[in-house]
This record gives sequence, structure tokens and C-alpha cells, in this order.
Amino acid sequence: MTTPPFFFGVDVGGTNIKLGLVDDEGRTLAYKKIPTDEQHGPANAMQRVGIELHSMLADVGLTMGEVASIGLATPGTLDSANGILLAAHNLPHWYKFPIRQALEEETGTTVVLANDANAAAFGEYWLGSAREFNTMVLLTLGTGVGGGIIVDGTLIEGDHGFGSECGHIIIDYDEDARAIPTGQRGHLEAYASGTAIVQRTKEAIDAGEKSSITARLNNGEKLTPLLVAEEAERGDELSLFIVMETARYLGIGVVSLMHTIDPGAVVLGGAVNFGGVDSPLGTMFIERVREEVKRRAFPVPAKKTAIRFTSLGADAGYLGAGGLARQAYLRDHQTPVTS
Repeated sequence: MTTPPFFFGVDVGGTNIKLGLVDDEGRTLAYKKIPTDEQHGPANAMQRVGIELHSMLADVGLTMGEVASIGLATPGTLDSANGILLAAHNLPHWYKFPIRQALEEETGTTVVLANDANAAAFGEYWLGSAREFNTMVLLTLGTGVGGGIIVDGTLIEGDHGFGSECGHIIIDYDEDARAIPTGQRGHLEAYASGTAIVQRTKEAIDAGEKSSITARLNNGEKLTPLLVAEEAERGDELSLFIVMETARYLGIGVVSLMHTIDPGAVVLGGAVNFGGVDSPLGTMFIERVREEVKRRAFPVPAKKTAIRFTSLGADAGYLGAGGLARQAYLRDHQTPVTS
């Protein structure tokens, strides 16, 4: 059972590009993952995406003419109004490229361009953990801290394409606050990202803190957030402290977002979720975030704002991109109200 119209969601990552065909209810009708092959550039990638989209349609007995719109999610800084990918740290050969136009030319179909974290937020809003709320915030915890904000169904992008950069709110105003790679200090990302977890753990061990991590490093293993999580689950005190301290920092950032946007839900996603809802460590982590929120927020938002893990996982990007395409299509084709 499918419900037209149909939409494609395309989620570009540094390693892979995810392609999904969805119907009007958000059901996935076809899915494929292809390598990004970043070094060959964006024009090559969009050409290959176009070929694959046509192939996927043929597999399910549809044509491109039956696709209402395509949502395209990419990392990095965008000029959304003009459809240009300006720069992305994990796509170094993709620079000032008219990516929307390129995919439109390959498919002959209207393309809606969005930042990947914003698309993931819309996915969780449309089909995932925040689907019963009108306003929500997504924080993606990975190498950095990404974010997406939906207010009354509208994605917040801002005048300069920097809207919803939740990882860059300030949680430490000291002159010697931790810095992100670009040099700015005090940002949430400098404290709660995977990169920050590794840095803080290394500093503690170098300062003489005892930890079971040391033996693993001496055996040639690389210090990663996953290694820290594994040792925290085994009861290592330093590792557990780092995880819980990360939750505290995150809770501080969440309160600022709550007091600014008043969301119905704050949803936590990304690779650095310490196992999520299915893990005892993940449960401890999110409970510590909630504790910090209750300690710092005003009573009403502290009580009423849901704080949850994502439910769509790695599918949120292509589903959200498809959802944004659907939203734009419905807005452009709505029936005028007559008196």
C-alpha cells in the first residue's frame, strides 16, 4: 500500500550517499547506498545519484515524472536560496558548487536543498522521536555537535545559513575556555563532542589519573569515544566520569536552547550516544542530561520538555530530506482558500 505523491530523499555523507524513495506517508519504497567518492567531486557524484534514482524507480515500476520533488541534504555551509554548497570540512573537493542545479539537471525534477543536520531534525520531527510535537531541537553528537531546530513545522536556517547551529552556543565564557578546531572558545561542541571526549580523557590520563584505558592504549589501541564508553560500561571510574561530565555539559547547552525556543522535545542523536536507549550506559547518560536540565531550567519547561534519543538512526537524513521536499511541494501546491 503506497500513497502518492512520491519523493526522493538524498543524504550526502563523507563516505556514502543514502538514497530513499518515500511516499506521502513517509513509507520507504526503495533504498540504496552508494559511495560518495569525494575525491571525484560533486558533479560526478550528482551524475551517479541521478543514474541511481532512475534505476530505483524502474525497480518499483515508477518514473521520474511521478516524483513530485527531491530533497537533498549535504554537510557544510550552504547558500540555500541559490542552491550552492559553499564548503564542507568532510568534502574538501566540494567547494562553491551549484549542487541543487546539478541534481535538477540530472533528474529533471525540482530539488530542495538543506543542511544534513537540519534534514535529520526534520526526519525526527516528521516520523521519529518528535513526531507529536510542533517545535523541537535535535542535537547530533559525533566528531562535532550538529543541530537542527523546527519551530511550528518550519526549519530554522536564518539569513546566513547558520541557523540551528546548536553545537556553537556558548557554555563557557572564560578566556581560556576550550576551543573548537576553528579557534572559537567556549562552544558546546568543545565540551560535548566526540573530539572533546577524547581530548578530555587524554588530558586526565596525561595528568596521572588511573584508568583501565591506559592498558588498552599501551596495547596499541586508539583512544576513541567508543573505547571510553566500553571502559565506562566495565566500571572504569575515569571513563564513567567523562561520560557523565559530557552529559552535564550537554544539559547546560540544552537549557539555553529550551529557554530560547521552548521546544516540545529535545532529541539526542549521532554516533556518540553511548548505546542509546538500549544501553544501561546510554540510559545513565540521558538521565544525567535530564537532571542537569531540571537543576537549571525554569520549572515549566523543565517539567514539560521531553528529552529523548532519536528513533530513526542513520535513516533520519534521507527521510528528513524527503520530508522537506514533501513540505515544499505541499506549500507550493496548496489550494487557495476562497471566501
